[in-house]
Amino acid sequence: MSTYNNNPVFHFSGYALVKDSLDCVPLDGRSVVNTISPNSYGISVHDKAMDEALKGSEFLILDGAYFGWLPRFRYGQKIRRITGWDSFQYFSHKMQERKGRVFFLGSGEETLQMIKERYAKDFPDVAVGTYSPPFKPEFTEEDNEAMHKAVNDFRPDVLFVGMTAPKQEKWSYRNKPYLDVHVITAIGNVFDWYAGNSKRPGVFWQKIGMEWLVRIFLRPEVFRRNIANQMLFFRHLLLILLRIKKL
Repeated sequence: MSTYNNNPVFHFSGYALVKDSLDCVPLDGRSVVNTISPNSYGISVHDKAMDEALKGSEFLILDGAYFGWLPRFRYGQKIRRITGWDSFQYFSHKMQERKGRVFFLGSGEETLQMIKERYAKDFPDVAVGTYSPPFKPEFTEEDNEAMHKAVNDFRPDVLFVGMTAPKQEKWSYRNKPYLDVHVITAIGNVFDWYAGNSKRPGVFWQKIGMEWLVRIFLRPEVFRRNIANQMLFFRHLLLILLRIKKL
């Protein structure tokens, strides 16, 4: 199922892809903005909770250009790549204009402090709250309640979630009903990039959509962990384009 009209979001097979700009996300609504990539799609094939999180998000952005090949080749619909970094910058500038409130959920206290210090310089009119959740594979009910309280006590307009995939996507989707916030956006590595813990690949690699190639050399362990999911996506993509498989 797909939508070809002038709607800024392209809907197909349960996915709601932002076509060109995050201007379509209401700043006074209640929305989850998640990213989708070959890796997250591959995870969702075998992880029902991840599949629900991606398809249940009000807005999906292309963290990697390759998932956009499906709507482009199958439906003739071009989807612009909007990364987690783009989402972070977009909502931060919007909050600066509105003198709004943002909250960073994820990473350790040291990283969050570095984020707060830099953010105060870049976006001085935005109020900032932070919370460092425990580092564990699964959160307990008590963990989640503590995060809900930290966020809701601060009452942010935008919640930035920085956990590893697929934890951040699933957490954002599952916990939306308990959070008093307008926009929840999972931005992953952006926490470390913005804090200065690690460096994002250069603009050239970003523009040609091959940041992943640089990351292979910087963090080969991540490549080894994700390669099976990515190859599963490309296999499914070929079968879908050949009309052998339905998405």
